[in-house]
Amino acid sequence: MKKIPKKNFANLLFFFGPFLLTLGLTVGVILDKWDILPLVFIIAGLLICIGWVFFQAQKNQFWKQRSTVSTTNALVATLAVLTILGLINFLGTRYQLRLDLTETQLFTLAPQSKELLRTLPKPAKVWLFTREQNLQDEQLLENYRRQTPKFNFEYIDPQTRPGLAEKFGVKAFGEVYLEFDNKRQLVQTVNEYERLSEVRLTSRLQQITSNNTAKVYFLQGHGELEFTDAKNAISQAIQGLADKNFTALPLSLTEQTTVPEDAAVVVVAGPKRELLAGEVTALEDYLNRGGNLMLMVDPNTDPKIDDLLQDWGVKLDNRLAVDVSGTTLGLGPAAPAVTEYGQHPITKDFGNGISFYPLARPILIEPIPEIQSTPLLRTKSYPNSWAESDQQNENLEFNEGQDLKGPLTLGVALTRKLSSPSPTPTASPSPTSTPSPTASPFPTPTPTPTASPTEENSQNQSKESRLVVFGNSDFARDGLFQQQLNGDVFLNSVTWLSQEDQQPLSIRPKEQTNRRITMSTAKANLLSISSLLLLPFIGLATGAIIWWKRR
Repeated sequence: MKKIPKKNFANLLFFFGPFLLTLGLTVGVILDKWDILPLVFIIAGLLICIGWVFFQAQKNQFWKQRSTVSTTNALVATLAVLTILGLINFLGTRYQLRLDLTETQLFTLAPQSKELLRTLPKPAKVWLFTREQNLQDEQLLENYRRQTPKFNFEYIDPQTRPGLAEKFGVKAFGEVYLEFDNKRQLVQTVNEYERLSEVRLTSRLQQITSNNTAKVYFLQGHGELEFTDAKNAISQAIQGLADKNFTALPLSLTEQTTVPEDAAVVVVAGPKRELLAGEVTALEDYLNRGGNLMLMVDPNTDPKIDDLLQDWGVKLDNRLAVDVSGTTLGLGPAAPAVTEYGQHPITKDFGNGISFYPLARPILIEPIPEIQSTPLLRTKSYPNSWAESDQQNENLEFNEGQDLKGPLTLGVALTRKLSSPSPTPTASPSPTSTPSPTASPFPTPTPTPTASPTEENSQNQSKESRLVVFGNSDFARDGLFQQQLNGDVFLNSVTWLSQEDQQPLSIRPKEQTNRRITMSTAKANLLSISSLLLLPFIGLATGAIIWWKRR
């Protein structure tokens, strides 16, 4: 029998390597299942191929050649460098270390933000409804995400995903919403001139993660709009408050003589009968200690609150607001359509949007030094609108001397600074207040420590009291609440009254130190000439002198 040479046997064995490797790959692809059979073929083929390579290298003394040693050393060094770089990147990704060397720590979150994120009980997500991704906003959100894996953010184009935008109630590009535990809250609207703020984002995150919601009390017992689903109900408005993390509760001032201390806002929605003197006194005391009140009073009603309103410089006119321009929108002349809004946080994003108020009464405002008042809703000018005194006449027309020419004010927001804060939530209210006549109606928030809802409400009350008055309540009623901007007027008013714009956390906005040099035009021209002409000439002259001496 003829003996097979070792050389031929090794070559023959090598062919089994590629064969088994190809067989294993083919079986795995065909069966689409990489179980034990294809893996055995692949491993066997790889071992045979590797063994053949080592056999050939040993036979030819490949490893002892000088070129092989140099090449091997180079490969080992390269693999070592790549391994080290890979480990550094892995450790850098897993254990991040960032140094903020800016003077005011511009790129570092405040301790309050870090602590809030560290104790975040459930995942929270920020939704930015905008087309453009701003680098400054993205860096701030990345700083939040680095603190905890429970925080995330996402950019959304409202036009490509209109369903999601409608779910959040997005009305304009740039709106930023915070979502936590099936609750959503508007953080702010970003644009070219206003970027995302850590102060606002952390404040909204604290509010939405808190188990204690702000309480809004609705006065009952005088024919006000009802809570339940009825003909004259505000159930949609109540649901809108719940979506914004408010708790709506009924309030009877005949059963208790004072407004509860935990009341963030008290709403009097369309009373048909007069309030008792004790009830009016309770509301006045509530305002005097820093409370927040919304009054919605329809025409042809007299709730007997003139004394309360007189202290704020407000008077309810007994005439009916008429707007004949609304007929083009399908509205009657007694349902004014408002497209003009005051410069105020309640209406700042309304633009020229439409809201309408069936059967409304005008509001007259008398300036008082200690009160800051801002008209919110204004009808069109005469002859499109006027206040009608003869409401029984079917033919509404302006009568000189009896009626009031437009524009008419249908809603007003007022602020009164308190002269001295109450030391405790149950302290006696200050009877009068004497703030500066030039005080801003929207004061800069004063830092306060994190506190319980009652303590925080007391701290907010120590700053100012707020009042919003509307000459109509139907705009918040079911069926009209979701029409145009009606619901926004109501919800924005409650939000502003709750003083959520007063920052409960002591986070100061970080500002860059201005190190720019201010110089006159002559100095700027001298600097330009010296840098473009003088300095190059000095260098050229120096070089020429050195060359001349060495020559």
